[in-house]
Order: sequence, then structure tokens, then C-alpha cells
Amino acid sequence: MAKIRHIAVLSEDTQKLANFYQTTFGMREVSRGQMREGQQAIFMSDGYINMAILPARGREEGINHFGFEVDSIEKTSHVALETGATQGPESLPRDGRFAEVFIQDPMGQRVDLSERGWKT
Repeated sequence: MAKIRHIAVLSEDTQKLANFYQTTFGMREVSRGQMREGQQAIFMSDGYINMAILPARGREEGINHFGFEVDSIEKTSHVALETGATQGPESLPRDGRFAEVFIQDPMGQRVDLSERGWKT
């Protein structure tokens, strides 16, 4: 069974939001992305789920996408397309920051797929 293992949130102040989740819920920082335009992606975890706090950079703040760890990207993508996915699969850079691919569900919501999961 696929498992939700990743969620990405857009924020105008990534450090402030990371501090909130660390202090309020005990999440811990597992990595950081490159500093761009005075903002930095911060990756947090509760030990099970990886939460990326990404710079909004003019986009609406809030949940941006989520990701499933799956046994087979190929099989999952095939089923997704058969059952109404509006796009899929599209590859992402393989430098460790991202899932391997993403699809879009029938509403157009981005859903990341990874066979190796995210850092927790």
C-alpha cells in the first residue's frame, strides 16, 4: 500500500514557520535547501513524514503538494492515468531534494511519487 510520506507548504517566512512546527509539535529539521532571494527551503520531520517548508515567492501560502512513497512508480502512474490523472508522470531533478516524479490528480493537484521516500 502507498503511504503519504511528504507534504510541502509555501510560506513567506520559512524560518518562522519552521520554528512554529518545531516548538509546537516537536518536529525536527532534517535538511535545508539553497538560499535564494533571502529565503531557504527547510525540511522538517516528525520521524514519519517529511514536511518541506518552501519559499512562497509570490505564490499563495499554504499546502502546495503532497507525496506518496510507492512500490512502483511505473505501475502507480499507469493506474493514476487510467483512473483520471490529468498529467503524469513528469520527472523531477534527481539531486535528492525532490521526489522522482509527480502526477496531477483529477482536480489538477500535484502529487509526488517516490520509490525511495523522503528524509525523515
